[in-house]
Amino acid sequence: MDVLISPQQLHERLGTARPPVLLDVRWVLGAADGEEKYLHEHLPGAVYVDMDTALSAPAVPEEGRHPLPDPAAFAEAARSWGLNDGDTVVVYDDAGGTAAARAWWLLRHAGCKDVFLLDGGLAAWRRSGLPLDSGPVQPKPGTAHLSWGHMPVASRRDVSRVAAEGVLIDARAPERYRGETEPVDPRAGHIPGAVNRPSTDNLTPDGSFRAPGELSRAFEDLGVRPDRPVAAYCGSGIFASHEVAALAQAGITAALYPGSWSQWSNTPGTPAAVGADPGRPENPPEKG
Repeated sequence: MDVLISPQQLHERLGTARPPVLLDVRWVLGAADGEEKYLHEHLPGAVYVDMDTALSAPAVPEEGRHPLPDPAAFAEAARSWGLNDGDTVVVYDDAGGTAAARAWWLLRHAGCKDVFLLDGGLAAWRRSGLPLDSGPVQPKPGTAHLSWGHMPVASRRDVSRVAAEGVLIDARAPERYRGETEPVDPRAGHIPGAVNRPSTDNLTPDGSFRAPGELSRAFEDLGVRPDRPVAAYCGSGIFASHEVAALAQAGITAALYPGSWSQWSNTPGTPAAVGADPGRPENPPEKG
């Protein structure tokens, strides 16, 4: 599965007869200024996509903070972005793709084949000296026909089996995984048996994805194998989409647990583990 497109590749394709549809998914947990930042500066022709209203259903404790949107509502939203059948879509943000990956995953899940993350996001576009625009973009509504169910999904009942038989990856920050802090959800800790790989570990310091071989070796170190199930979760299913994208970039198919810790921790009777990941030493030896 091709996941990424570089700024230079995208710039060239924007000059073709049928340029990609550009979606700006500016979102950061705890902030509400994504659209304001978009209006100030965005890629030419990019349409703003709101995480909470377009890429998620309303939050309910039983489903988590960012449940998957209703399929019909998502299809209607996609058409409002100007999406037609056969279009190529490029999604980006200003956070290394950690938010835009949610749109990437949903569009893939809805049957769109040509969906890419802009590698390095807005920062990489700026570094390349490519043009930017400002203000709103209102595209002509599209006529895309979307279906649902093209990406693997793990339910709350599935993830314990994945942890026992394969690899369940917790994509949150290590301190949240260990249960030392929990700023959002009702309980601290992680799903028993899960291993920790923060989604930010999939990126280089400049916010671009690490090379496929490097990602593949890192996931192999976690125990990922072709014959074992793999799933990813985070706090509410956003950053876990980025983990799924990194796994895909490494040639690995993984399921997304959309409810993630926000659903698990709100479900009475579900166990919570705390402490370090047994598969990852707290102070790994230095290479040299």
